[in-house]
Amino acid sequence: MSELLDTLMQDARVWQGHRHNKTTQLAELTGYQALDNQLGGLGWPRGALSECLLDTPGIGELTLLVPLMQRLSRAGKTVFWLNPPHTPYAPALAREDIDLNQVIMIHTEGKDDFLWTLENCLRSPVTGLVIAWPGRLAAREIRRLQLAAEAGSNVCVLFRERRYAEQNSPAALRLQLEPDNQQSLKVHVVKRRGSWPGQRCSLALAHRAGLLHHETPRIVQGPWPAIAR
Repeated sequence: MSELLDTLMQDARVWQGHRHNKTTQLAELTGYQALDNQLGGLGWPRGALSECLLDTPGIGELTLLVPLMQRLSRAGKTVFWLNPPHTPYAPALAREDIDLNQVIMIHTEGKDDFLWTLENCLRSPVTGLVIAWPGRLAAREIRRLQLAAEAGSNVCVLFRERRYAEQNSPAALRLQLEPDNQQSLKVHVVKRRGSWPGQRCSLALAHRAGLLHHETPRIVQGPWPAIAR
């Protein structure tokens, strides 16, 4: 029993309160040094779910993923957008050197269709990143998605309402996002696998060297034209 407990304590997936346990999990740098520093120098975890919790879309949350979309799409990996609340502005993405041929937007009908589609995107070998807006999810559904993320070993970011911060979640990373001003975003680490939460930083979205033009954040962060149905 003692050996089993020792083994479990060395597993970064076991949360140990305020005891920090270094992890060798695969990850993709966010492209924001201040945020990567708060995430142990790792960034977005691969083979696991990440949740971004916010009150309303259009506060600059998509800008967080621009460096990763750029890197993965140029490497030939597919970036899936699942049920975005508005239509992304393609010229802004192209201006950021994101290969639009690798960007696929999907809209589903009903939760069962959404879960099935998201699972298959996560398990696909062509996938580099899945961005999804799931709405309400039960804990068992999040666990189901976590298993699919582990199988695919890619990055999955779920944008959810901030009120779900109190919900128990197996996601490896949970970030709470708030607008700081027109050009900045406050990030609060609610949960990080293998370490304690509570880290905070403010990101200057308009001044990330070499990645965003000064006018781009207003386009990437919304509001975007509504989707015709």
